[in-house]
Amino acid sequence: MNQFHPLPDSLTLRVLDGADRGRIYNDLELPITIGREEGNEIQLNDERISRFHVKLQLDHEQVVLTDLESTNGTKVNGEEVQIRILRYGDLISVGRSVLLFGSRDQIADRLQQQRTGDTGSESGGNTDESLASRADLGFELNYDDDREIQAALHVLDPPEMPSRLSPGQAAQLAEVMEFVHARLRSLMNSSTKIDTDTMGLSFRKWQSLLDLQSRVSEYIRRIGEPE
Repeated sequence: MNQFHPLPDSLTLRVLDGADRGRIYNDLELPITIGREEGNEIQLNDERISRFHVKLQLDHEQVVLTDLESTNGTKVNGEEVQIRILRYGDLISVGRSVLLFGSRDQIADRLQQQRTGDTGSESGGNTDESLASRADLGFELNYDDDREIQAALHVLDPPEMPSRLSPGQAAQLAEVMEFVHARLRSLMNSSTKIDTDTMGLSFRKWQSLLDLQSRVSEYIRRIGEPE
């Protein structure tokens, strides 16, 4: 079975849902803990999270998640776990908060490895230079689409936030984003069925949905906390 070894020096976590949605934690040095009280490297505003809920640590060039006997448990990709090796693109659920493991570059690197069958990075030998040389996430997420879409991938780049919004316009835009985010949350938390058949998604399309949810979360936070 293929093993994917994250970079051992630092990691990124993005909050997709919960009170802290839209926050990005970059350049985290292991080990770290996540919980609701001070003293955690990531402190989340979530009453359903334990004081010290989960720990991430490095072991043999792999990032290992351990639930710290939390009250409400921890899920990785929808499954209850006590301990789990994390891979870029994994979804961590604690309380009402959902976090995505890995930066966009790291997730793009994993997608390309799957697409090309390149396992040269799986021994833990990834470097920042090798990540930078990989195709970008926009390309990787849409690799399976037809050539016309691939030829116009620039239209899929995330747009900039509008500037100089009035308070009323900002509130209206926030409502639109909240609507989109709520629909995405419902989709991500449910299994889609047609009659008795369950529809499946490839890992690439699943990551596309997660990336969209991440971007919407970031937009909502930027509307509420303008620079």
